[in-house]
Amino acid sequence: MANVTIFCFLASYTVTFVLEILRLKKTVRIGSWPGFLFSFAGFVAHTLFLLPRGAEDQLPPLLSSSQDWTLVLAWLVVTFYLFLILCDRKLSIGIFLFPLVLLLIGASYLLPDKPSQLLDAEKVARGGWLMLHVSSLVLGSAGVLGGIVLSLMYLLQHRRLRHKSTANSGLTLPSLERLSRMNWWAVVISVPLLSVGMCTGLVLLLTGSVTRNLSLGDPVVIINGCSWLGLVGLFFWMLLTPRASGKQVAWRTLLACGMLLVTVVGLSVLESRGVLPSGHARYSGSEGACSLADVGEHR
Repeated sequence: MANVTIFCFLASYTVTFVLEILRLKKTVRIGSWPGFLFSFAGFVAHTLFLLPRGAEDQLPPLLSSSQDWTLVLAWLVVTFYLFLILCDRKLSIGIFLFPLVLLLIGASYLLPDKPSQLLDAEKVARGGWLMLHVSSLVLGSAGVLGGIVLSLMYLLQHRRLRHKSTANSGLTLPSLERLSRMNWWAVVISVPLLSVGMCTGLVLLLTGSVTRNLSLGDPVVIINGCSWLGLVGLFFWMLLTPRASGKQVAWRTLLACGMLLVTVVGLSVLESRGVLPSGHARYSGSEGACSLADVGEHR
């Protein structure tokens, strides 16, 4: 496990993405199994990389650093891909999922691999609040990524059916009705999870678990908070507008979820590079950025 690096599973996932692209060409006969095997090999390496992380600080990967938190999120997306491929080998889901996986892993190279000094993580983790905090945020973020992918698939399938071009491509997608239903559930599940993360973060703040006093006017808190509120607005709009068309839901989900993804990844990278001054950028042994998992505690 000591010899496993980020590059190991990044290379496997890149090959999988290339194979998914080649599957779209009818002139190239490639089944789903080569992509599945490469992705599974990457998944095993990914798992072996995460298991010992944080052992020095006696912390699980979700708490050990922002880099590991991001890699856990990518790991969840790959898990979802493997599950779907086992259920339906003809489904062209990898072409949509792996760009996000590669984006997250690429961004992790720019994030600190040291525990945050914002919390006494080892002490708080024993109480369970911090694990609930970061777990709900990472699961909610996985749902956000699912909403982005499902929205893209819906819009593309809608366009293909409109132009009657489904037979001229190797792309296999679910029906519009199924995609719309899955998209609805992705938003309805992810928003409460993210909200739990924000609320538990507030509990950590009120109980004095935060080791530094940070202002609510911090730019990271404000920008991430606005992105989260946008997603909450989408959540209530979907519940109060049951007759909205699937295309409307897809576009609004893509906008809200995409904004949250760009905000979280972008701010984390800017903080780690020292471009954006923020009270969140405090790590053990280095200056760096905190991920979404460090934002909720200041709400």
